[in-house]
Amino acid sequence: MEDKFSKLLLDNQLCFPLYAASRLATKIYEPFLSELDITYPQYLVLMVLWEHGEMNVNEIGQRLLLEHNTLTPLLKRMELKKIIQRKRSEIDERKVIVSLTLQGEKIKNQAVTIPERLANAITNQDLTKEEILTFQKTLQKVILTLNKCQ
Repeated sequence: MEDKFSKLLLDNQLCFPLYAASRLATKIYEPFLSELDITYPQYLVLMVLWEHGEMNVNEIGQRLLLEHNTLTPLLKRMELKKIIQRKRSEIDERKVIVSLTLQGEKIKNQAVTIPERLANAITNQDLTKEEILTFQKTLQKVILTLNKCQ
């Protein structure tokens, strides 16, 4: 017979393995990103801008699933590092447009090896590249589903 509190066991939670895997994976990125003098959240913003070019803050937040009050201080720190620039939209001054600087573009050339370096760091006999790709696709479905629940 199942104990009524067994649902509260850490091993029975969806959120804990997601949290732990995210934290551990982010930690693996640290040495690669420290070479570029950026943090993981800054790397995420850069990847979005490298892919889409100039975007407004709300669009970046939607893409990264980040709230405005989380994103704004992050963008301010990136602007201080001269990686990005922020300016008010000429069409709608309520919107802040974010674009890469030359320094932000330069980081892209340095960061191009990070995905492969990360894959090499985590791929071994216990975890194949195919398993990683399958897991990534499953996580994307989980994110879509959880995002709809909000």
